[in-house]
Amino acid sequence: MSTYTLPAAASRPASAPKTAYLITSGDLREAANTGGWATQAALEVSVTGVFNELGWNVIRAFDVDPETGHGYISSQRMGMEVFKNIPTDAPLIVAIANWQYSHHVLAGLRTHEGPILTTANFAPDWPGLVGLLGLNAGLTKMGKPYSSTWSVDFSDDWFKATIQEWIETGTITHDYSHVRELPALPDSPEKQLGEALAAQLRDEKAIIGVFDEGCMGMYNAIFDDELLNQTGIYKERLSQSALYAEMLQVREDEADAAYDWLIDHGMTFRYGEDGTTELTREQVQWQMKMYIAALRIADDFGLDAVGIQYQQGLKDLVPASDLAEGILNSTERPPVTSRDGSRVLHEGRAFPHFNEADEGVAVDALVTDRVWRAMGLVPDNTLHDVRWGEEYDGQFVWAYEISGSVPASHLGGWDKAEGWRQGHVFFPAGGATLNGVSKPGEIVLSRVFIADGILQADIFRASVVELPAAETERRKAATNEEWPLAHVVLHGVSRDQFMARHKANHAQLVYAPDAETADKALIAKAAMFDGMGIKVNLIGDVAV
Repeated sequence: MSTYTLPAAASRPASAPKTAYLITSGDLREAANTGGWATQAALEVSVTGVFNELGWNVIRAFDVDPETGHGYISSQRMGMEVFKNIPTDAPLIVAIANWQYSHHVLAGLRTHEGPILTTANFAPDWPGLVGLLGLNAGLTKMGKPYSSTWSVDFSDDWFKATIQEWIETGTITHDYSHVRELPALPDSPEKQLGEALAAQLRDEKAIIGVFDEGCMGMYNAIFDDELLNQTGIYKERLSQSALYAEMLQVREDEADAAYDWLIDHGMTFRYGEDGTTELTREQVQWQMKMYIAALRIADDFGLDAVGIQYQQGLKDLVPASDLAEGILNSTERPPVTSRDGSRVLHEGRAFPHFNEADEGVAVDALVTDRVWRAMGLVPDNTLHDVRWGEEYDGQFVWAYEISGSVPASHLGGWDKAEGWRQGHVFFPAGGATLNGVSKPGEIVLSRVFIADGILQADIFRASVVELPAAETERRKAATNEEWPLAHVVLHGVSRDQFMARHKANHAQLVYAPDAETADKALIAKAAMFDGMGIKVNLIGDVAV
């Protein structure tokens, strides 16, 4: 007779008619969870109310923790435990009003058999939209069916109709008429350029240096080598501890020289005395050391682009990486020499940095840099969070915002850049942003992502517009006023079309001098993506 101890079979509650379960994923940083909980609780009340109006019951799958005072799933292990109490086939709502670490819930969502709905409030104060798009991109990457919807106040007919459709069919139908696959491009100098650059990349190859993968739970931002290598791009997996160690080797006079260069070129900093909540010169000194250290390590490994995770780990050692990242992304920047002082590293060039170690950004930044330089254009590019937006003067104007990695050229130059202290909730060690308002102009927007098991690229045309100073200040105050902001108007894409389609929390932005040049550069970029084996999708009004 066997004496083996067999595990007891898992027992879950049975699903009930007209009953959905609700969960929410949270941050790994408890200050963010406690700070955002009031907004999340209000969101849940509103969403539950709509379901109740339609005759449905909503069960919150776990209670608010009396010790922490919030009801977020705040770790991957906690997420696995919560899912043990959810019927496998039950309709499931993931309600999001803040930034969230998707990996906290992806394990449970991957094996869930019932219909999944992701929803968020369309609000500026807490980055629920960013969290929603990040989770949606993760579900898309792993091929998990889901539906998604959003609302400003959950009282509009469109939101209620989407919920009605979901409870009746398990899906929500969105308008994708703005999306088309890249057609066969007619021969042109831009097509020839893109194809030649793609052939060069696949033949000669490139290396992106990743200072630790998996930033802030972004499963969608990790690209498998089997997919990435087919494009000609390979990874050098680096440790943030190596970056910190290199920072310790940067001399004070070298960091001072980089800082003085910024001051001489017009950048200003908003300093205070209390480093727990205010910016200090010492914090900025560490950021200068990070900038220099990143370039020297990139030189060691022959990198073509670099990405710093920062959150988590490095945030507990040094100030924010964003200022260093924004400097790297600028063609005009403080010179950095090799350790022996014999060479200026990447002189006269931006060195592409992919914020938050997002490898979709890495591919995009690398392609953009090569196409724009080959066309004789300024290649400075950056990601932005898809933060929020509202109608203004008859058109929908997005507020694209990121924590500080924007190149100074996007703001109109170093004399338009200000260093503000990063918010203490997310950045306890402080550090300066590269703050400002993006200049008006014509841009190309894009995003590289994984869907249907392959690399894909959505590519847009858009404009950055200038809004009155009062409206700009209102938008900055409603979001994160310390972060750089771009007022973006998409060409031929509505708010809800964008939200339904976009498979990432990030979008990549690069300027062109005029609309005609932007259209030509987009064609070259699309041709290069296509030549790399990336499926290209044209979004909205694109002159192709």
